[in-house]
Amino acid sequence: MINIKDKNCLLNISESIEKIEAYTTNIENHEQFYADQIIFDAVLMNFIIIGEMAAKLSESFTNSSVRSIDWYKIKGFRNIIAHNYFGVDAEEVWQIITKNLPELKYQLKQIAEFF
Repeated sequence: MINIKDKNCLLNISESIEKIEAYTTNIENHEQFYADQIIFDAVLMNFIIIGEMAAKLSESFTNSSVRSIDWYKIKGFRNIIAHNYFGVDAEEVWQIITKNLPELKYQLKQIAEFF
């Protein structure tokens, strides 16, 4: 059973993923992504939120059967954005959006079936 704090964190993560998807729906590549500074900034802010929420998840939850999600990397990515904002590589962020975010969204939906 998942506690209410973890549930709320997961819901916030899912909401941020949905926002990132909505913001980037008409973006075709990392150059176009970086060229729109409002979208770029909004996406990075939502990655920070995802990392913050991941950091608030209980240790019992992150050590549970959800080991396929690398919470450590998610929190680390948040730190990179927050502490090295002007050094963030748009191409790497775009790869995360297109390759990693859909998988995280899928895994969160699997977890949601249990609460």
